[in-house]
Amino acid sequence: MRSFKIILFIPLLIFSSCIVTKKKYDDVLAQKIKAEGELADRTSQLERANASLRALDSTLTKLKQDTADLNQSYRATSQKLDDLNKEYDQLNLYYKNLMNSSGKLNRDMAEQRDQLLAIQQNLENTRKMNDSLSTSLAERERKVKELEQVLSNKDKAVKDLKDRITNALLNFKENDLTVKVKNGKVYVSLAEQLLFGSGSIEVDSKGVMALQQLARAIKDQRDIQIMIEGHTDNVPISKKSAYMQDNWDLSVMRATSITKILTGAGVSAKQITAAGKGEFSPLAPNDNAQNKQKNRRTEIIITPNLDELFKILESN
Repeated sequence: MRSFKIILFIPLLIFSSCIVTKKKYDDVLAQKIKAEGELADRTSQLERANASLRALDSTLTKLKQDTADLNQSYRATSQKLDDLNKEYDQLNLYYKNLMNSSGKLNRDMAEQRDQLLAIQQNLENTRKMNDSLSTSLAERERKVKELEQVLSNKDKAVKDLKDRITNALLNFKENDLTVKVKNGKVYVSLAEQLLFGSGSIEVDSKGVMALQQLARAIKDQRDIQIMIEGHTDNVPISKKSAYMQDNWDLSVMRATSITKILTGAGVSAKQITAAGKGEFSPLAPNDNAQNKQKNRRTEIIITPNLDELFKILESN
C-alpha cells in the first residue's frame, strides 16, 4: 500500500515541477521582452537560464522514464499482487477444505482407533480362547490316544478270545457251530442238532461236550459278560405243559439248560445271562425247512468288559 502512495506521488511531483518550470520560463520570456534593451547585460543570465532549462528538461525526461518504469513496475506488481491474491484465495480455500478434511480425518482416526482397540481386545480374547482350546485339545488328544489304546486292547482281547474259542471247538463241524466277531463281540452260534432233540430242553451228550470245551476256553476270563440266547423257528411246540406253553418258553428253558452246563464247568454265574427270543429274531424267513433249521439255534454272545472304556467316555 505504501508503494502505491509513492507511485501516485511521483506523477504529482512531476506535474508540479512542470508548472514551476513553465512559470519560470514565462518570467524569463517576459524579462527577455522587457530587457531587450538590456540584452547584452542579460545574455549571461539567459545562458544560465537555458542551462537550467536543459537541466530541467533532462530531469523531466528522466522523471518521465522513471515514471514509465514505475508504471511498468506498478503494473507488474499489480499483476503479481492479483496473482498472489488469487493464490491466497486458493490457498485459503485449500486451508478451509483441509481443516474440514482434518476434522473428518480426526473423526475417522478416532473411529479407526476404536475399531483397532476392539480388534486388539478381540485378538486378546481369541488368543486366550486359543490357549484354552490348545490345552483342551492336548487333553482331548491324550484321551483319544488313551481311548484308542483301550479300543485296540479290546479288539485284541476279542480276537484272542475268538481264536481261543475257535481252537477249543475245532473238532465240531461248521454246520453245527460257528464262531465270529461282530460289533466288538464274539458270537458262538450252536445249531439245534448239536444240542437238542426236537422240542427238547435236554442237552445231548455231544452238545454237553461242546459246551464244556467252550467253558474251559472262557472260564478264566473274568473281564467278559456272557449272554445265552435261545432261538426257535415259527412252528408251534407239539407238547405243552404248565411250564412251557410256546416257543418263547422253549427258547428260555434251552438257554437256562445251557447256562447250567457252563456254570457247572466252571464259568462264573455272575457273568452269565440267560434269555430266550423264541421265533422273533430269525436269521432267515421261516418259509422252508432249510431256513427253519438255521433259525433253530442257540447263540452265546461274549462281550468284553467295557468299564474302562465307559470311564474314559464319561470323563470327556
